[in-house]
Amino acid sequence: MREKLLSFLGLMRRAGALAVGETNTGAAVRAGKAKLLLLAADASENARGRAETFIRGRRTQLVPLPFAKAELETALGLGGCSMAAVTELGFADALMKQLAAFEPERYEAPAGETARRREKAERRRRETAARKENERTGKRRTNE
Repeated sequence: MREKLLSFLGLMRRAGALAVGETNTGAAVRAGKAKLLLLAADASENARGRAETFIRGRRTQLVPLPFAKAELETALGLGGCSMAAVTELGFADALMKQLAAFEPERYEAPAGETARRREKAERRRRETAARKENERTGKRRTNE
């Protein structure tokens, strides 16, 4: 299961849905693109403090991973990375579901929150598409 999770992180990086490293992670959070901020299990107190500072006042969740920096470096193909930001909500939801299956007592609540956010975003997307379709076809809203 650990290997599956680590390979999924590598897949997210190759898909461009993962901002890796402190600088890229901070930029993704400040731009409002980060859905999850992932932190290595053995990250330093300074890195943990910077991660908490990044997400202060934002809707980004901080998720401590069960992997050490060395495991993340191997999976992502980069050196010296203790934090990363997931920028796609679908990938964030899938990752949290896998983490909840791996350690339910630790990741069940954050996985539920991520799933709720994804459902809300999908509902907004459907409503926007329906509104555009109604405008295109000339349908009007009725008060019934």
